[in-house]
Amino acid sequence: MNIRRRTFISYLASGAGIIVTGVGGLLKPILAFADWNVDAFNAETEAGALVEFFPGLEVTPSDAIFIGVHDLVENGSVVPIKVNTDLPNVESIAILVEKNPNPLIANFNLSPACAGFVATRIKVGEPSNITAIVKSDGKLYSTTKFVEVVEGGCD
Repeated sequence: MNIRRRTFISYLASGAGIIVTGVGGLLKPILAFADWNVDAFNAETEAGALVEFFPGLEVTPSDAIFIGVHDLVENGSVVPIKVNTDLPNVESIAILVEKNPNPLIANFNLSPACAGFVATRIKVGEPSNITAIVKSDGKLYSTTKFVEVVEGGCD
């Protein structure tokens, strides 16, 4: 009789552990939005987005950052872009499009084990400068590339 009771309690405890672990795993993606900087992503100018997202930090131009995007883009709704850097200890990579309604497109926080590389697709509303800002060792570095757009992607 005691063996069945102990077995039942053991199974109950194991099931509760699995449920708690599963619920914790479901909450992690929600917690990722806790650091969402609404003001920076809603800024209407590139300068405003920079002030909100990187308050008090100065951006230094750098040749160690490469933006891989075509010079002429036919459809601005889906623009493949790669950002690569050889800077050490890359903490984050942000992408801004100067003439978009909301210039701050994305920010990627990288772990110390990651290489300084991101690839994604963005929208570009009209011919504009695309700026990549890399945070490395607590400092900001940037590079800019002009992209010609035939059909804008931000309606």
